[in-house]
Amino acid sequence: MLKRLYIKNFTLIDLLDMEFETGFSVITGETGAGKSIILGAIGLLLGQRADTKSIKQGTDRCVIEAHFNLEKYKMKEFFERNDIDYDAQDCIVRRELTAAGKSRAFINDTPVSLSLLKELGEQLVDVHSQHQNLLLGKQDFQMEVVDILAENQTLLGDYAAQYERLQKKQHELHELEEQIRQNRQNQDFIQFQYNELQDAQLQEGELEELEQQRDMMAHSEDIKTSLFTANNCLTAEEYGTEPQLRKALSALNSICNILPEATAWTERIQACYIEVKDLAQDMEYQLSNVEFDPAEQEQIEKRLDTLYSLQNKHHVDTVAELIELRNKYAAQLQDMENGDEALDTLRNEIKQLHDNCEKLASKLSQKRQKGSTIIEKQMHERLTALGMPKLQFKISINTTTLRRDGHDEVAFLFSANTSSPLQPIAHVASGGEIARIMLSLKAMISGAVKLPTIIFDEIDTGVSGKIAERMAEIMQEMGDKDRQVISITHLPQIAALGTVHYKVSKQESTQGTISKMQRLNEEERVNEIAQMLSGSDVSEAAIANARQLLKHS
Repeated sequence: MLKRLYIKNFTLIDLLDMEFETGFSVITGETGAGKSIILGAIGLLLGQRADTKSIKQGTDRCVIEAHFNLEKYKMKEFFERNDIDYDAQDCIVRRELTAAGKSRAFINDTPVSLSLLKELGEQLVDVHSQHQNLLLGKQDFQMEVVDILAENQTLLGDYAAQYERLQKKQHELHELEEQIRQNRQNQDFIQFQYNELQDAQLQEGELEELEQQRDMMAHSEDIKTSLFTANNCLTAEEYGTEPQLRKALSALNSICNILPEATAWTERIQACYIEVKDLAQDMEYQLSNVEFDPAEQEQIEKRLDTLYSLQNKHHVDTVAELIELRNKYAAQLQDMENGDEALDTLRNEIKQLHDNCEKLASKLSQKRQKGSTIIEKQMHERLTALGMPKLQFKISINTTTLRRDGHDEVAFLFSANTSSPLQPIAHVASGGEIARIMLSLKAMISGAVKLPTIIFDEIDTGVSGKIAERMAEIMQEMGDKDRQVISITHLPQIAALGTVHYKVSKQESTQGTISKMQRLNEEERVNEIAQMLSGSDVSEAAIANARQLLKHS
């Protein structure tokens, strides 16, 4: 339930800090006083989008904060799932807007996204406005009402999971059929491309190796000359490095017994000698292998031309990419061969999922039919009490193709009297009748959904007198069941039945127009209801009537 609402610098509200009670409360005030502004602030807390126009002129930031008591509602899982601190006695929801266009949302001081704020808001507060009355004519809303009251949530979840899988598999089937169709159109081309790449016997790294071999052959004489010169420097008898190191070793060996340091030098020169000798042998071996073979060179050039040509043709830069392309063509050809089998497998899966959906949809339909009978009976009882004794109300359920909510089409049919035929409710019901129907539905839904707070924004449109009083009694009953019901109203019959009465007023100041909200005491309630009865000139009769209304409450 909503415990406290704090608003600062929002539209015409300078500062509002108001506590709320459980049960049935009412908010009154003249048209334009600011009741819609308070609802707008609550809407922002519920995740609605805002703009800089919401900020009070002359200020740079507005803050809207609400405190909720969640002790009687099982909502801990939401907080744990989203890693938000949980305090059942004091859940704080805050929204901040800046003149620079920035918007921030918090749940228990944890920054959250608007979508997450909206998800929580839908579990905390239900705001029923005149706009929502329009929903009564929409089939989706009618279906939702039936499912809520038929307690179909679990079954709907099972159906939705199966239906989603069905949709996914149908999408896969469509894509596979299209792929196979396109592949078969291009089968000859794909086969030719694959054969060409397969016949090329591609090997990763082959191109680089061939290019190296070609370069060696092109510079074979230069390589031979350089290798011969380098080898001769190492091995020539008179001046070569190897013979000179050999002489040095011999000289040092002769003095090892005399000069201790000579032993270490000998070891070092010995290592150099071995390395130089090994290097000279490698060069000599390489020199013997450097041969210019015109036939081999021609073969290498021919192979390189083949690889270059394939790269240019397929617009790739490496042999690895050619191999990847070859494998792709191979997979496409394999898919063509196995296409019918894959299609049959998918179609069988789709049939099984479709059968599962049909079974679950039939169970949903049965529960909807059963629930509709109960809803029709309760609606007749409630609406009769609301001054519509001759009404006809029926829920029509017809079977159609599978959809996201089953295979039913739901329609609310209505007639205000027994002599007129039943027609879709949006076509024949007046504004006052729709208000009463929506209130009756909300009263039934609230028992099933158990929302902490329900706000009715002028649900009394088009009604007055005893009917308004009966509507107030229904809202009063809703508030007695661990819920908080707040009604924004212009009717004294409804205002008198509220446990707590708040008034919204507009004042002119040096800073401009300011909206304020106050909780009325008993005497203030009498005056407010008397004013609602008689207008600005409050008579003694109006005051007496107001006291009588409050006494009956």
